[in-house]
Amino acid sequence: QVQLVESGGGLVQAGGSLRLSCAASGSIFSITALFWHRQAPGKQRYLVAAITSGGNTNYVDSVKGRFAISKDDAKNTVYLQKNSQKPEDTAVYFCNADVALGLMGDDEEYWGQGTQDTVSS
Repeated sequence: QVQLVESGGGLVQAGGSLRLSCAASGSIFSITALFWHRQAPGKQRYLVAAITSGGNTNYVDSVKGRFAISKDDAKNTVYLQKNSQKPEDTAVYFCNADVALGLMGDDEEYWGQGTQDTVSS
């Protein structure tokens, strides 16, 4: 079993910065990819940023140039640095990982419980 635990959410003023962390633990052979999603009240959850095991990254257009995803393989942790935040960035942020539990077999998908990030105007 694998657990993902997010931290770092909170309240920040528009224009401010915040860094989210998500630590994975458990029976991890390797992590194929890590993702950050967000869900605003009354809206659907969607993918914000992704990073592969090789370090390739991708972002939704609305956060490009403001957010940065990174990872620490030694700690099995993924980060989301959020700069120049806007009120529309307010959401619950979820991390998600594609994890290989062994050398053979398919990856399994795991989710964290989410962390609230509120940006005031």
